[in-house]
Amino acid sequence: LERFNGFMGTTAGEEAKGRFRVVNFLDPSGAPADASDFAFNGDTVRSEASLHSSTGGLSHFSDTHSSTYYLRTFGHNTIDAVPNIDFYRQTEAPLGEKLIRPSLSELHDELDKVSCPLTGAEEIAPKVVSDSKGGTVKFGWIKGVLVRCMLNIWGVMLFIRMSWIVGQAGIGNIKRLNLLSVIVTTITGLSTSAIATNGFVRGGGAYYLISRSLGPEFGGSIGLIFAFANAVAVAMYVVGFAETVVELLDVNALMTDEINDIRIIGTLTIILLLGISVAGMEWEAKAQIVLLIILVAAIFNYTIGSFIPMKSKEPKGFFGYNAAIMMENMGPDFRDEETFFSVFAIFFPAATGILAGANISGDLSDPQSAIPKGTLLAILITGIVYVAVAISNGSCIVRDATGDDNDTIIGPLENCTDAACTLGYDFSICKEGGCKYGLQNDFQVMSLVSVFGPLITAGIFSATLSSALASLVSAPKVFQALCKDNIYPGIRVFAKGYGKNNEPLRGYVLTFVIGLAFILIAELNIIAPIISNFFLASYALINFSVFHASLANSPGWRPSFKYYNKWVSLAGAVLCCVVMFVINWWAALLTNVIVLALYIYVSYKKPDVNWGSSTQALMYNQALSHCLHLTGVEDHIKNFRPQCLVMIGYPNARPALLHLVHAFTKNVGLMICGHVRMVGTFICNYYMDCSLHEMMSDQVRYQRWLLKKRIKAFYTPVFAEDLRQGAQYLLQAAGLGRLKPNTLVFGFKNNWPDGDMRDVETYINTIHDAFDLQYGVVIIRLKEGLDISHIPGQDEFLSSYEKAPGMKELLVAINIGKDTDKDSSKPSSQSTNTKSTSPQLSIVDEKLLAASQQFKKKQRKGTIDVWWLFDDGGLTLLIPYLLTNKKKWTDCKIRVFIGGKINRIDHDRRAMAALLSKFRIDFSDINVLGDINTKPKKHNKEKFEEMIEPYRLKEDDMEQEAAERLKAEEPWRITDNELELYKTNRQIRLNELLKEHSSTANLIVMSMPLARKGTVSSALYMCWLETLSKDLPPVLLVRGNHQSVLTFYS
Repeated sequence: LERFNGFMGTTAGEEAKGRFRVVNFLDPSGAPADASDFAFNGDTVRSEASLHSSTGGLSHFSDTHSSTYYLRTFGHNTIDAVPNIDFYRQTEAPLGEKLIRPSLSELHDELDKVSCPLTGAEEIAPKVVSDSKGGTVKFGWIKGVLVRCMLNIWGVMLFIRMSWIVGQAGIGNIKRLNLLSVIVTTITGLSTSAIATNGFVRGGGAYYLISRSLGPEFGGSIGLIFAFANAVAVAMYVVGFAETVVELLDVNALMTDEINDIRIIGTLTIILLLGISVAGMEWEAKAQIVLLIILVAAIFNYTIGSFIPMKSKEPKGFFGYNAAIMMENMGPDFRDEETFFSVFAIFFPAATGILAGANISGDLSDPQSAIPKGTLLAILITGIVYVAVAISNGSCIVRDATGDDNDTIIGPLENCTDAACTLGYDFSICKEGGCKYGLQNDFQVMSLVSVFGPLITAGIFSATLSSALASLVSAPKVFQALCKDNIYPGIRVFAKGYGKNNEPLRGYVLTFVIGLAFILIAELNIIAPIISNFFLASYALINFSVFHASLANSPGWRPSFKYYNKWVSLAGAVLCCVVMFVINWWAALLTNVIVLALYIYVSYKKPDVNWGSSTQALMYNQALSHCLHLTGVEDHIKNFRPQCLVMIGYPNARPALLHLVHAFTKNVGLMICGHVRMVGTFICNYYMDCSLHEMMSDQVRYQRWLLKKRIKAFYTPVFAEDLRQGAQYLLQAAGLGRLKPNTLVFGFKNNWPDGDMRDVETYINTIHDAFDLQYGVVIIRLKEGLDISHIPGQDEFLSSYEKAPGMKELLVAINIGKDTDKDSSKPSSQSTNTKSTSPQLSIVDEKLLAASQQFKKKQRKGTIDVWWLFDDGGLTLLIPYLLTNKKKWTDCKIRVFIGGKINRIDHDRRAMAALLSKFRIDFSDINVLGDINTKPKKHNKEKFEEMIEPYRLKEDDMEQEAAERLKAEEPWRITDNELELYKTNRQIRLNELLKEHSSTANLIVMSMPLARKGTVSSALYMCWLETLSKDLPPVLLVRGNHQSVLTFYS
């Protein structure tokens, strides 16, 4: 109570002053209330956190007749807040200030109460952080998304490969190629729009969309390869630009040779692009606009030229729009072993680039609106332009032409079989090969058709440079978002941003280095298919994200963009995977291997993030449906597994108990760490409320501690007046459906002779309660003890009675458990602010610490001795069998001890061997104890009598009424009738046999004696358990609920 009073007087008062801002109101006399006191008139107490804003329905005004400060909600003075968007912002709110609404305690608790002290979770509650900087450049949907997507989709393919594709596949197939590409990109665009409108989108593009939908495993793997793909794509586009420049140069104009000239021009180009990018997003956006204007002008230049046929261009295959040419080019004419799918593999990369706008999502003023509008409109416009250009090429240019003016036909044209012949030209010599003009032969045919040829060259430059610039910006932005999330170690350095736009300058330099390295290779034919597959893998996962989120049916999945369908998205994901293999099967395999490897790595590392992914939602759905399904299935012996409720207290207080139970429940059965937190009835409501608040916070901490230790268990605390009441709560309510405990496990009460016998009464009654509820019971005893919480430094989570550490300190304490082989009992010097050396441990505590870790290590070669004296359904035999299946216990063999008669030892051994054989349980030996009924040694019996002496009632030495009154007051007293009726020689004798046969065993598993409830006093039962298990290796006293848990039937 002293600690409680001190706690009330200091901590709570100080915390209350820090947590509440006093608001003065006029009292009836007109005098303002004293600002130093808490104002409790009506509902006038105001949390400081709820005074952070003057918006959201709270109007602040000052009374003109006094200095009183008012808050008004609906015209009334109240601390309850109306709905406000600022309450729902995350910690780093880029669009506004993060506010904290009044807590439930502030609204619900009694007015004359001070607030509870902050727990660790509250201390690290999100602070008001606003990292938005003045003057930040943000783009709308046209400049930020539409322009970028169109520039990325309109690549060099439009100018130097489209005519060749038309010549190979024909107009009919080009429509199918384009339709298939548009279907893939449109579905992906719809999926992107759905994800982008399901909440605020930060920077990171495809990585952000996938990671926040599917979780860090998929997001982390795609984020890394997507950023790398963009970085290498810079090199691809720059090399394409350099190759075009070199082709335009005369042979005599080359600086060195062709390859080195490509390297030189590429290096200079990427340096220029880096300068534009580093100058800032505003300059980069202006450059993109200029490039788009050039590109559009080149397209119009070609379009106008297609309507102006010229006689000088006819020998090269351009005749203007003609129905005969169109019909001739309608069908395919595949050459050089090309096929529909090989041509598609060349065409499809032209349709990619739809994520160019989403990749700079952090630089968009309204990404939720901009991404859907800009992306889908870009797909529509570019798709129409591609088809229009393809039809135009196929309608005015023949497939083959010689370029020779003398190849005209003189005479009648009635016998012509091709379009060129009907137009007066004989290009039949081209069938033998060698022609340089026409759709099939001239990659620069669009320059021929256009009004001004150099403008087409400028369009090619614009297409390559714009795509390179978009990729040079996208890669650092995506990589910066990935580094901020700290998914992979060692890359956090690239998360830092500079300037008003938080530019990833370090990422720009890294992208520049990667791009330059591949430019110097100058041969990108091998890497190009891999890059295309990287992009397609991103598209596939975006589509799958929408399907997965819709399938999980999470209430948080409610995108404002409604034009999507989960099955269409799934089809899109499958299509992307098919296209990956169509483009290049080995590159597709390599991509999948890389994604899988990164996925496995991130899954193994388990990054400490929680984004509310659809994976979590689907996992919840599956767990719920499976739990409900299990409830409709009757239990079967073959499926029995020990589901343990372990009365452990704080999980780190009894490591030996935790590790031993985990050894036979891991991946087999349920383990619930029950913790009864006791409060007396005299405790005031304030203290109880604070304790409940602390317990909820501790539940999260300790569950996290168990996960960090890789202990597969649930931590479940309850408040109760004593152990028995708390155990009753847990025995009745712990678990869910079929996932309910069936075995109660707790430690032996080693110090019972020195404590209050009322505690022994509670302890024994808890065992009786478990049996009443048809639970099995397991009691674990170590001669050194189990509880290490009294040793300094062992309690990594100090309760709020002493200190409520912040979460950063808690995480430091948690991190020492990352290595599961490390001694969890070692104190963390980082968990305190003052440097102190741990006090020297006593020999007893050192032995206790050593014993507490013995089940964490691999067990030495030895035996598990099973003393199966009474048939309890088989639990006594099942637990050691489960232990020997674990890696740490594989060197231990099972030895079975049973009771029997001297003249039937062989018979009993054979019968037990047959039973164990039918149970398929391996054993090394069976010992039949023929001398189990022999009287114990005299000195051992005398020790037992000395033990029970203080607890005897001795009713013969007092009057009957006095004896009955004493028995009622102290029900643990041992009566003379008990001693006569229940002989204890067997327990004493068993201890002697245990010391004789099992003193060197690694573990003893023994049938626990039963005491009839209401007949055997708790003191006598406790003495039995003490006598039976003292001075032995680790002992498990086991008693099942007498329902079979083993069967030999199939």
